[in-house]
Amino acid sequence: MAGPGGAGDAGDVLSGGSERRCRARLAAGGAGGAAAAAAVLVPLCSVRGRPALLFTLRSRRLAGPHSGDVSFPGGRRDPADGDAVATALRETREELGVAVAPASVWGQLRTLPDRHGMTVAPVVANLGPLEALTLNPNPDEVEEVFTLPLAHLLREENQGYTHFRTPSGYGYTLPVFLNGPHKVWGLTAIITELTLELLLPSRYRRKTHVPPQKAPA
Repeated sequence: MAGPGGAGDAGDVLSGGSERRCRARLAAGGAGGAAAAAAVLVPLCSVRGRPALLFTLRSRRLAGPHSGDVSFPGGRRDPADGDAVATALRETREELGVAVAPASVWGQLRTLPDRHGMTVAPVVANLGPLEALTLNPNPDEVEEVFTLPLAHLLREENQGYTHFRTPSGYGYTLPVFLNGPHKVWGLTAIITELTLELLLPSRYRRKTHVPPQKAPA
């Protein structure tokens, strides 16, 4: 498992006080009531005592457009899933072999559309020290697991932006996080931005426009 280092770690973002603040902010956002076709787990963790985010590289054995993408653990909602949290925890267990306790879930970020229009609910949870976990990635779904320290993600030299224009002339900008084992882009980068903004509102301010949230059907 790879993960770049660096100084300037974001200290106490996984502390009890930070957790309470984030839980309150997520609850106030009301995202838990939004319907979504899929969910991902946004896995906070610590690596040698330093706060980090855990990412996966999706297996190239997978069919479909997300093969080989950097992502968070997750997938489509199963009919048996009670809510987005249940989907995110089930998918994490299936992909990484880790049973995340519901008590470790801080809440849900706003529901977002992926590039194919499917709505995705990002569920934030703290896995704790990575050294205390036994990961057993499913090779049919996950090619690699890696972490990026929050300090790495916060450095401006590791932050980039990709500008797009559509045939109609509409332009939009998406974030990219660079200089790690793999480039973090697309929906995963948008969720990473929202997570940094949640954890460190005084140190990170999102520079891109997030697609508007659709009302539940």
